[in-house]
Amino acid sequence: MASQKIQKLNGAEPDEFETTVATELFNLEMSAQEIKPTLRNLYITAAKEVDVSATKKAIVISVPYKLLAQFHKIQPKIIRELEKKFSGKHVMIVANRTILGKSYSRKAGVSGPRPRSRTLTKVQDSILEDLVFPTEIVGKRTRCKTDGSKTLRVFLDPKDQVNVENKLETFASVYAKLTNKNVQFTF
Repeated sequence: MASQKIQKLNGAEPDEFETTVATELFNLEMSAQEIKPTLRNLYITAAKEVDVSATKKAIVISVPYKLLAQFHKIQPKIIRELEKKFSGKHVMIVANRTILGKSYSRKAGVSGPRPRSRTLTKVQDSILEDLVFPTEIVGKRTRCKTDGSKTLRVFLDPKDQVNVENKLETFASVYAKLTNKNVQFTF
C-alpha cells in the first residue's frame, strides 16, 4: 500500500530512499486520524536527500503542482511527523514545475506566447516560496558584487522567527542545490 504514496513520472521505479519516505507517509496516514482524510488522496513524485553541511542533511519531497494546495493545508503536521521519523533532518515540500524556454512555440491551432508562470524566473521564485512555507516572504533584494556574483537577500516575516530561525541554513543550501543561486535569509 505504501507504493500508492509515490508515483514516479513515466512509470519509473522509485529508489530505496523514495520508498522509505513513501512508507513513512503511508504510516502517518494510518496513525494520524486528523489528517487521514486529506492525506488519503495525496502522493509524492520524488524525494531526495540534500547535504546542508558536513553533519546535516535535509529531505526535499517533490509533489505534483495540482496537489500542492492540499499539501499546504496539512504541511506543518506532515513536516513535524516526518522530522521525528527521520531523526531531526529538515523536511521540505516543493511542487514539480515546468520551465519552458524562450523558443517555446505552441501546437498548431493554439496561438500565444509561453505562459508567464513557466518562465525560469517565476519557477525559481515559486520554489523559494515553497521552501519557506508557511512563513511569508516580505521582501527581496539582489546584491551585485564588483566581481560579478549575485546574492539574493530574502526577508522573511519576523512573526515566524522563533519557528524558522534554525532552518535558515537549510533553506539556503537547498535553494542553491535546486537553482544554482546564492541566497541569504534574514528577518
